[in-house]
Amino acid sequence: MRKYLVVIILSIVIFALSCRKEKTFSDNPSKNISLSTDTIAFDTVFTAIGSSTRVLMVYNNNSDNLKINSIRLEQGSNSPYSINVDGQSGTLFTDKEIYAKDSLYVFVKVTINPNNVNNPFFIEDRLIFNTNGNESVVHLTAYGQNANYIIGRIGIFPDQNGHYTNYYTAITDSVNKDVHWTSEKPYVIYNVALIDSDGTLTIEPGTHVYFHNGAGLWAWSEGQLIVNGTAEEPVVFQGDRLEHFYDDLPGQWDRIWLMEAREGHGHSINHAIIRNGFIGLQIQRMLKDNMAVAYINNSIIENHTGMGVYANCYSIGASNLVVNNCGNYCVALTGGGNYLLTHGTIANYWTSSTRKAPALYFDNYYTNPNDGLTYALPFNCDIRNSIVYGNQDNEFGTNFYHESTDTAYVFKNSLICTKRPQLTQLYEQCVFNESPNFKNTAAFDFHLDTLSAAIGIGNPVYSIGDLQFDLDGVARGVTPDAGAYQYIYQPER
Repeated sequence: MRKYLVVIILSIVIFALSCRKEKTFSDNPSKNISLSTDTIAFDTVFTAIGSSTRVLMVYNNNSDNLKINSIRLEQGSNSPYSINVDGQSGTLFTDKEIYAKDSLYVFVKVTINPNNVNNPFFIEDRLIFNTNGNESVVHLTAYGQNANYIIGRIGIFPDQNGHYTNYYTAITDSVNKDVHWTSEKPYVIYNVALIDSDGTLTIEPGTHVYFHNGAGLWAWSEGQLIVNGTAEEPVVFQGDRLEHFYDDLPGQWDRIWLMEAREGHGHSINHAIIRNGFIGLQIQRMLKDNMAVAYINNSIIENHTGMGVYANCYSIGASNLVVNNCGNYCVALTGGGNYLLTHGTIANYWTSSTRKAPALYFDNYYTNPNDGLTYALPFNCDIRNSIVYGNQDNEFGTNFYHESTDTAYVFKNSLICTKRPQLTQLYEQCVFNESPNFKNTAAFDFHLDTLSAAIGIGNPVYSIGDLQFDLDGVARGVTPDAGAYQYIYQPER
């Protein structure tokens, strides 16, 4: 009985297969595909670096199956663009089937070869579909930009004696001690670019420095970084993906790491914009005593997944400084040190993940990894005419070890979001927990708006010299506001 049942089932299957109709495809010229767009435009793309991928949707809105006779790049194998259809890459595809009421994905990228042009240049091609004699065209456009590439090797490699050493690309060396980067072409860093001991890297106004994923800039012990931006031409540090999707995406690169400076050769950063990394600035004594102050003036450090400024046992003077939107502390002053901040805006409205750390943090201790012991180090910090605020109830925290007379901090004429006791010896003429009323925290705009509690609370004694003007060059006058920006009254229309 079982034998007969198997024979019957096989007979039914064979009959069904023999009766199945073969798929048919219409060749009627009135039947054509539809495209999701007629233009794919890429933002500026660095030469030799591929772009992000764009997606083109191909639709068959007909009730009949269609066969796309050809999909091709007009420039063929000479095209800077590449396409992927159904998981296959190429420049020409034929007889691609697309069933009735179905769709097809086409992925497009562009990679541009270097040339001798310094300014951005225009690159275009056409992606052409032919279906039943109908031609459908998608215009492909991109701007290419040549760059200076700093390609660093990073890792642990054995030398000829079997010793393992970390390798980086040194920007400065015993021959080229003083190196200047100019705005003629941008700089793109892969892995780590190193400023070696006794060397100085000076970055001129208007220079753009782009970091590939995980890349960074490191000034080794007694190396020096000088950033000479201006209000009109700041120096910009950011990730190397220029598509708009990456404009406000944090964590695209690692950090700028500055170790101890030699006497008379302190680090100096003026009119810089440092955005979208892991740590904006890490300024740290590591191998020997630091012999010079680091200055950070007229700069914006924003949107980092870790910290904006992480300092450890250093001396830093900063003014007209905005540090905002970080996944951890905006500013962490740790392991002791001496710090002066005037007209700073420290504002943390991070929303990309859960944040527990306050915007501003102090500590004064160091744990020696060799003996496991913790040591207290002198800590002094003076913050004047500044704002410390954010979207948490408490945006200021400390963790002092063996607090003593060597540990001292004071806020003067500042607006602070804190639940800590408001002791008079720690806060002079300060305002607490009243809104700074920033213009638009979601857009990283920390200018003051009407009714800001920071308006007029600054002390003009601290707004002298270059600090008579705010980060935008606006005069502060005799009633300066707290923060890096002076409020400008604009009457309602």
